[in-house]
Amino acid sequence: MQFGQAKQLNLLSPSKLLLLALIYALLWFGTLHYRHLIPSDEGRYAEMAREMLVTGDWVTPRYNGYLYFEKPPLQIWATALAFKAFGIGEWQARLWTALTGFLTILMIGFTSAKVYGARAGFLAAVVLAASPMWIISGHVNSLDMGLSAFLVAALCSLLLAQHTHHVKSTRNWMWLCWGFMALATLSKGLIGIVIPAMVFLAYSISKWDWRIWRRLYLVSGTLLFLLICAPWFILVSQRNPQFLEFFFIHEHLQRFTQDDHSRTGPIYYFLPLLIIGFLPWILQIPGAILKAWSARRPTFSSSWLLTCWAVVIFAFFSISHSKLPGYIIPIFPALAILVGIRLDQLLGQHNSLKLPWKLQVLAFAVLGTVGFFFLPEISKQARPDEIIAYAQYTQWVIAALVTLIIFSLIATWQSRRNGLLSITSFAGGFFLCALIAGTGHETLGRAVSGVDLAERVKSSIPEHANFYSVRILDHTIPFYLGRTMIMVAAPDELEFGVQQEPQLWLPSLEDFIIRWKEDVTAYALMVPDQYVELQKQGLPMEEIGRDSRRVIVKHPDTVSPSKQ
Repeated sequence: MQFGQAKQLNLLSPSKLLLLALIYALLWFGTLHYRHLIPSDEGRYAEMAREMLVTGDWVTPRYNGYLYFEKPPLQIWATALAFKAFGIGEWQARLWTALTGFLTILMIGFTSAKVYGARAGFLAAVVLAASPMWIISGHVNSLDMGLSAFLVAALCSLLLAQHTHHVKSTRNWMWLCWGFMALATLSKGLIGIVIPAMVFLAYSISKWDWRIWRRLYLVSGTLLFLLICAPWFILVSQRNPQFLEFFFIHEHLQRFTQDDHSRTGPIYYFLPLLIIGFLPWILQIPGAILKAWSARRPTFSSSWLLTCWAVVIFAFFSISHSKLPGYIIPIFPALAILVGIRLDQLLGQHNSLKLPWKLQVLAFAVLGTVGFFFLPEISKQARPDEIIAYAQYTQWVIAALVTLIIFSLIATWQSRRNGLLSITSFAGGFFLCALIAGTGHETLGRAVSGVDLAERVKSSIPEHANFYSVRILDHTIPFYLGRTMIMVAAPDELEFGVQQEPQLWLPSLEDFIIRWKEDVTAYALMVPDQYVELQKQGLPMEEIGRDSRRVIVKHPDTVSPSKQ
């Protein structure tokens, strides 16, 4: 056995792989508690789970006390269970996204190893584990990671089903595929079944291969899909007749075709996100896709299906009228498998990498060095009251850049002696760089989260006092105060909820002023400018706490719990 092959097998031994996975898991999950929740997704979905747990209603989702039917409840269920098991907090709110993101890395490594070989599987997992957008998304409480995880699990199940030649194994993997699509649908809606369907169709047309459809177990798979999905949709529709029209028409058809949600963007909106989100591996994509094109054959071509997956999702959301960064997260695992195949090919039998790889890795060391010249730009974005926070965040960025430079130089040195170790070192540097920069965002996000304001005033607010939210929907204060608020004048994204239950809100500022004068036990949240405006009108208010973005006031006649 050649020396390079021996080192390669040593790194891929079960004990070494387990050690790497454990170290990665400790770093991946160990930082979940460090940052406080920030608007809007993190606070929104944490608060929805808290309300579900407190009310005991596991069928009808509510946000800030109002009906909220924009998304299905799978992640809310999971987070509410995490709150019940471990208590209510930040890391518990992020546990679902972190867990699904981590398991997806393992899933694509397993799938790629089964289809393309052990080294290709290891490389695919390493590529995804070091992709900045996947790392950040796995540490943010948003629905996109859970959706992506189940979509990719369905994709992997399909690949494994088509790879096996045993009828029973094919059927079982395809049933898993249908089950994962059902869970994706329960995570974020019909996109969980629409995306796979579009990909299958694009694959069949581009390759003119319709035989794949015979091995999808359409009848039994559809029954399994409905068995998992249908119960919640039926129950929530029975309890809320208005659900079906809002969910399927407004949240799906209109969101894709209209600009009402103010989430528009140019056709190239996702291109910069793809480049930044897959940055360390972006130069490998053209070669990986060319390899997939050349590998097409009359029988099933898994690499071409992966290519169709990435292209279809990217194109679909690029033409959509609703665009958010997280929409393209599902393409990164497919690209990771393709790049893993490409890197496996580049390593060859001798486990060494040629000059282009060394130049690429060295370029990132240079890029990290150049980053130091742009550090002053970070503080230029600071508000006057946030200069210290931005200065602190600069220190985190410096640590991230130093890490990237060191690991890139190590990977450059290793490239000829041990190519597999060089790729692993390079990936480790990018993972740590993204993790450090993302974790350090707490220095900026703490003020946005409102946690300090909530902690100062929480004990002084009676449990059953009415709390008004005046022309503002704050996505974190309700969670940190542990209470819902009565919306005033501007319902924001709760418009559907207040329309269904108009008795639970105040439609105008005048209505609030009348109610405030009568409700001597009331509290209210508003922005500082609104507070000044109401003061000028002579409205009786007593400030009990504020930060740079919010003010909390009470009626002057309110007696705090500590004085009762």
